[in-house]
Amino acid sequence: MSLRSVVARAVPARLRPWLRRQAGRLRAPFHRGSAVTCPCCGGSFRAFLAGGVRRREGVRCPRCDSLERHRLVWLYLLRRTDLLSAPHRVLHVAPEPQFHERLADRANLDYVSADLASPLARERFDVVDIPYPDGSFDVVICNHVLEHVPDDARAMRELRRVLAPDGWAVLQTPVHSDREKTLEDPAVSDASERERLFGQPDHVRIYGRDFFERLEAAGFRVTRDRFARELSVEERTRYGLRKGEAVTVCTPG
Repeated sequence: MSLRSVVARAVPARLRPWLRRQAGRLRAPFHRGSAVTCPCCGGSFRAFLAGGVRRREGVRCPRCDSLERHRLVWLYLLRRTDLLSAPHRVLHVAPEPQFHERLADRANLDYVSADLASPLARERFDVVDIPYPDGSFDVVICNHVLEHVPDDARAMRELRRVLAPDGWAVLQTPVHSDREKTLEDPAVSDASERERLFGQPDHVRIYGRDFFERLEAAGFRVTRDRFARELSVEERTRYGLRKGEAVTVCTPG
């Protein structure tokens, strides 16, 4: 078991976000440089560190712990949307600390963060049963959540229901493009078997290319924005992005 895992188990959940922030602030000066930049926290470093559930080299920000997927979405929000400048009602499901810190207290946002367990979330509710009226939010951010939800179809319908008619949602999840159909089996509940089949003990499926059809069936119009491909090689290298990863943007269908 890694030192990070031991510390995570020993520290109460409500203190973990604070502890991670402090650890990043202490660690960052030792990695200061100009080779890479994290758009989430603004730090520049010699290199990104090893990270990820399946440990990979050169992917984790030394200060805020962002991975490629965080940096891609944050750049998308900065460059493709008016999220940080115009008034919006925002629902952020399972809030990533890299985003939460920068969105929670913005004067232009009416911001709701929600999760069943996250100490960052301001409200506690399940994504399959959102306690808000139809069309309550202009923006929905729900990243790397649906692969954990047993009834993902219901969750998608709920996200569509609370999205305003002219709203938009960023709904990211791991999609295996080499797989036509999603792999899932509700009968599998053992953590080790889920890890073997779905890649992580808390995953309940591996999405295939039919993920987008599932979103459409829930009432969304789906756009795959190949945002990273429009960046130069130098930018992708600086921000630590993967060229092939797209942002899944959904609007009411």
